[in-house]
Amino acid sequence: MKREETKHSDPFAQGMKVPLVEDFYTLQGEGYHTGKAAYFIRIGGCDVGCSWCDTKYSWNPELHPPVEIEEIVERASGYPAAAVVVTGGEPLMVNMEPLTSAMKRKGIETFLETSGAYELTGNWDWICLSPKQNMPPVGDIHKRAHELKVIIAKESDLEWAVEHAGRVSDSCKLYLQPEWSVREKILPVCIEFAKEHPEWGISLQAHKYMHIP
Repeated sequence: MKREETKHSDPFAQGMKVPLVEDFYTLQGEGYHTGKAAYFIRIGGCDVGCSWCDTKYSWNPELHPPVEIEEIVERASGYPAAAVVVTGGEPLMVNMEPLTSAMKRKGIETFLETSGAYELTGNWDWICLSPKQNMPPVGDIHKRAHELKVIIAKESDLEWAVEHAGRVSDSCKLYLQPEWSVREKILPVCIEFAKEHPEWGISLQAHKYMHIP
């Protein structure tokens, strides 16, 4: 399913069901909220196609059952941390308004992880934008993002990071995240850049070091 073909394709246009890959309670492993407990909801479907993606099993939404959002909300509300992180895949391929509104009615904070490649929907307390070069963000999501997290696989990716930092609000948190498979090589590059440009921080995939989902 390509971006130009549809904004939100059936059967998920209404957002009352989502192609659920998995949902689980854990700690946030990346970015500004690293180490904080949250209920994670992984949505199926992504055509951004990052070669280094570590959740390629989520790309095809047809492989994942459509689940009623009420069922997901009920599970999420049973955990101590009243916070959910919606990730993917690319969650914005599905209308997120019903799911996030149902969460808000339960008093649950909503956090989004997105490439921004699709139109923003949903009621979010925190938006983490992670733009990808092969399918750049659309709309005004830069100005609505609370956090910009750019994956750095090679030194030239820093130029992409700086470009998008120029489009977010002054209050947006800026992070460079070394791509996991080349982390030993690229981390020193990120460290030196952050030392020279202190508006940037470094995000590590802490959940992988902690051996948690």
